[in-house]
Amino acid sequence: MFAVLKTGGKQYKVQAGDILRVEKLAADAGEKIQFNDILMLGGDKTVVGAPLVDGAAVQADVIDQIKGEKVIKFVKRRRKHSSKRTVGHRQKLTLVKITEILASGADKSGVKAAVGAGSVAGVAVAAAAPKKAAKKPAAKKAEAPAGADDLKKLSGVGPALEKKLLEAGVTSFAQIAAWTDADVAEFDEKLSFKGRIEREGWVEQAKELAK
Repeated sequence: MFAVLKTGGKQYKVQAGDILRVEKLAADAGEKIQFNDILMLGGDKTVVGAPLVDGAAVQADVIDQIKGEKVIKFVKRRRKHSSKRTVGHRQKLTLVKITEILASGADKSGVKAAVGAGSVAGVAVAAAAPKKAAKKPAAKKAEAPAGADDLKKLSGVGPALEKKLLEAGVTSFAQIAAWTDADVAEFDEKLSFKGRIEREGWVEQAKELAK
């Protein structure tokens, strides 16, 4: 009896006892795995899937995780001096031995499914259900404390600037009215609007609004 299975984007015709090199799977050496994408079963009776054969599977033992032969790619461009490049690559593969072909009952076998190491499911298997990243607590909106002045009355101060002032501990016109030159320079840096405080005349406005 033989089967045609699909894994890693390729198709393989196999029977019990065959040793196969397939695209890397998320499995360790010594593990038993099961290929569930069976396109065809052959033997006494031929069964062709549409596209897969329901209930069929191929079981195998993982022998080792290996690398294929080195493939050399040489690129040279005409009429361009010194424009050449050599690239080497060794494909990661999994060596498996086919142990059994199941014509039915694959869903009840309990054997781990063969999943490609590069697939989303393969990453999940290899990582053994990684923990979900903890959600960052939402940043609390800066709210004006009870009794605070409406700083938006100052020329050029909108909701965004008011929020920055509240976060810096500025809640009243009296505080701004008492600013010294050093305070003005400090808040110029904090608010990233150098020169705006003097240009808009916040200190003078605050003195009037604080009355």
